Amino acid sequence: MWVLTASGCRWLGAAGSLAVAVGGWAAGTLPVRGGWGLWEPRGSALTLAGALLAYLGLTVLVAAWWRYGVLLARGVRHGVLATLAWWTGPLLLAPPLYSKDVYSYIAQGAMVLEGHDVYGGGPSVLGPGDLGADAAASVGGHWTDTPAPYGPAFLVLAQLVVRLTGGEIVPAVLGMRLLAVGALALIVWAVRGLGGGRGGPDGALWLAALNPLLLIHVVGGTHNDGLMLGLMLAGVLLAVRGRWVLGCVLVGLAMTVKSPAAVALLFIGVMIARRDGGGARGLAKGLVLPGLVAGAVAAVATVLAGTGFGWLRTQSVAGTIHTALSVSSDLGLGLGLLLGDDPDPVKAAVQNLGLLAAVVLILVLAWRAWRGVLDPVLGLGLALVALVALSPMVQPWYLLWGTAVVAAVAWRGRAGQVPAVLSAALVYETALDGRTPWYGFVVAGLVLLVGLVWMRREPWPGGRERADAFEGADPVGSGR
Repeated sequence: MWVLTASGCRWLGAAGSLAVAVGGWAAGTLPVRGGWGLWEPRGSALTLAGALLAYLGLTVLVAAWWRYGVLLARGVRHGVLATLAWWTGPLLLAPPLYSKDVYSYIAQGAMVLEGHDVYGGGPSVLGPGDLGADAAASVGGHWTDTPAPYGPAFLVLAQLVVRLTGGEIVPAVLGMRLLAVGALALIVWAVRGLGGGRGGPDGALWLAALNPLLLIHVVGGTHNDGLMLGLMLAGVLLAVRGRWVLGCVLVGLAMTVKSPAAVALLFIGVMIARRDGGGARGLAKGLVLPGLVAGAVAAVATVLAGTGFGWLRTQSVAGTIHTALSVSSDLGLGLGLLLGDDPDPVKAAVQNLGLLAAVVLILVLAWRAWRGVLDPVLGLGLALVALVALSPMVQPWYLLWGTAVVAAVAWRGRAGQVPAVLSAALVYETALDGRTPWYGFVVAGLVLLVGLVWMRREPWPGGRERADAFEGADPVGSGR
């Protein structure tokens, strides 16, 4: 059938993306005020119709994406970049989708321009006459009084958007989306440069950039995780090519967007150590120099931004907000309720144990990469997946941190298929208006179950070969 061809998948996915965007105009995360008559609620019946249309469109997009990946795994050649353009285009002018975080970004940029400390308070400090007041009124409840957990580089960009748009909701959101599209372009460039491992860059782009989880949350939701990921991947690519100093500069900038990018420094250090022969001198160089370069970049960026070093102390604020996807938070809360009236101390202890376990896993992966058992880039991807899985706060789009890195070197085997299945499931966890309804978890669970069964019965060509995470060629050893 035509719809099962690569061209059919392109058009089917574009139709699904268009349905999501159109549904968003009625049921997206619309602002409380300041929508210019464009992004405003239009009655409960139209809102319900928009939500249903978006769910249908999302399902069509996921189905088209999965079929497209199967075809690429079988060796079908097709214009992946053109497909990406078709699937991204409908989302560009849509209102914010699946999250209210963009309103926080705009409000925090306005806070800096108005002279407020973004690391000392939340968007609620903005008064009715201040820049970004409309955005502050639309911020999600948990984040209204929460200090910014983002670094100075991102706040500079948010300031620039607010300054150019006057803080008006519609142009400011579109300005933030322009940054997200730039981040997507950076991800594409880096993933293509890293090559995709066996199967080539087309399949890598399928998992890293065409991924519906990325399209709806980075482009549709304008999450700054895309910018962090793009800068980090670009830095890793430069390090793979031997330009590790410039690579660490980019990772340092990525850290000043969101701090988890710092994990990349450890694996860049492994590349440096192995290039020096793996001895004590090379190991010391790899452990010290990337951190010094990236730390210097972060310090200079902080001073130049003028926002202060408060971002170093607000990295844990997100952990105070409970998310159902965090295993350590759920387990800690459950144990705390069983053991006493105040669950918070037990919950905090379990969350800390989860982070400790993540650190241990990351160090083990780095050690395996240093020993030559594991591709350092693949090790970084797996390390980021472990960090997300064991973090005290987990959002669906956090999975993209590791998924895009894994895709860049090992998309076709089990190391890539598992995050692909997870991506297909997690797109359903969040509703179009940013809520996390119970039925979203039910649908996500069903998709996850179906995906895992399908993956076991119908592995992609090459999927069973060396599926123990040594599928990507070692970029240090091969000179890529």
